Amino acid sequence: MAVREPEVGIKRVSHWIGGRVVVGNSGRSGAVWNPATGQKQAMVDFASAEEVDRAIAVAKEAFKSWRQTPLSRRAEIMFKFRELIDANRKKIAELITLEHGKTLPDALGEVARGLENVEFACGIPNLLKGGYSEQVSRGVDVYQIRQPLGVVAGITPFNFPAMVPMWMFANAIACGNTFVLKPSEKDPSASMYLAELLQQAGLPDGVFNVVHGDKVAVDRLLEHPDVKAVSFVGSTPIAKYIYETGTKHGKRVQALGGAKNHMVVLPDADINMAADAAVSAAYGSAGERCMAISVVVAVGDVADPLIEAIKERMPKIKVGPGLEEGSEMGPLISKEHRDKVASYVENAPKEGATVVVDGREDPVSQREGFFLGTSLLDNVKPGMKCYDDEIFGPVLSVVRVKTYEEALKLVNEHPYGNGTAIFTRDGGAARQFQFDVEAGMVGINVPIPVPVAYYSFGGWKASLFGDLHMYGPEGVQFYTRAKVVTSRWPDPSTSKVDLGFPQVR
Repeated sequence: MAVREPEVGIKRVSHWIGGRVVVGNSGRSGAVWNPATGQKQAMVDFASAEEVDRAIAVAKEAFKSWRQTPLSRRAEIMFKFRELIDANRKKIAELITLEHGKTLPDALGEVARGLENVEFACGIPNLLKGGYSEQVSRGVDVYQIRQPLGVVAGITPFNFPAMVPMWMFANAIACGNTFVLKPSEKDPSASMYLAELLQQAGLPDGVFNVVHGDKVAVDRLLEHPDVKAVSFVGSTPIAKYIYETGTKHGKRVQALGGAKNHMVVLPDADINMAADAAVSAAYGSAGERCMAISVVVAVGDVADPLIEAIKERMPKIKVGPGLEEGSEMGPLISKEHRDKVASYVENAPKEGATVVVDGREDPVSQREGFFLGTSLLDNVKPGMKCYDDEIFGPVLSVVRVKTYEEALKLVNEHPYGNGTAIFTRDGGAARQFQFDVEAGMVGINVPIPVPVAYYSFGGWKASLFGDLHMYGPEGVQFYTRAKVVTSRWPDPSTSKVDLGFPQVR
């Protein structure tokens, strides 16, 4: 097939395979938009199955020598990579802002949280230490080692184009695997720049590869016999598909899905603190976070003053282009997504909810680009689409309940179990909540309880498909497999035939 010529004045984003940029030849591509202007700024090549095969073959060949690379050398490369990210924070953040739309400070925060995972991976010599038991039987010792899987793949979402890949590949590579990344086609440039930085850090060619594309590329990664494990972050329907398809083909899979994160506010909570937290967690990054607070559960008589406090803060949020000084919230990723988010606000009154603040009426929603003002819905109940669905936009819903028990029941009955939070001055109530609630990540007076890099990230229920969470200790476990060795070095003169079952006493 003939190679497609790039459009005049439009950047072309191609693949990274074997340590260099490889121009796609499938003849298929997708547009990369500037969400702040609504203008097309780049075209990204979509890989064919054959191009994905090439990346996997290169990674498989690189694995032969990379798995034999000493741990100290792997750590040295990760330390150098860490320094390169630190030195280029602003450039990475600018790439994110231009293609995703989030504000520059928000993008810098994303880079910082991704960097934490690289710092964790720098400790790989200690993280891969096994166990040893001497003299389990007469003259017999037993020890366990952890070994890399081989070629592993990551499929990552648009909302964190630098951080989520670092959640995956930092540990995977440090553990001795080689990696094929399929980033979101909506904002692909950050992953390409990370590939360049890894090369500058001394990572051998072929250890880290990037292929862009759509379902064709994803399906090939899921089906290819040489891909041993797949990590995914995205919506629940796709996470379920990734998990079922990958495991059907014999792969280890961790697939993180959607969320509907509830913030329970008890009557004794500090209203101003809770309102600040709700506004920050609901509207930061235009609500395009899987850990965003999308539902406030107001218990008892706290609802009216809390809603009023939230409403007072909303007009003060400066919405504008992510690179514009002072912007606190940028546009959404695409026109289609902006319109879908707006439809939840439009339909809310038909379902019985009250629109307290309508973001569609904000003047910012009329400007060029994919902007939508912040919305606040009251009297929301289960069964309404604005409650049941993951909206993934700047829409905050309030559900009123009378008691703590009602609030807990509401959270636990929702099919998602990603994150949750409780705001209260009562230590006993907070302790009971963390004990009772069915969610993988819990915040106590903390609205977005994303774990630090030396713990692991992941939800429960329909928010996670697979047994192991992302990054941290469980990330190391996911990208390695245990091998137990039982050894004896006896005096040859004592050897004899014994057909009985092995004894340890």
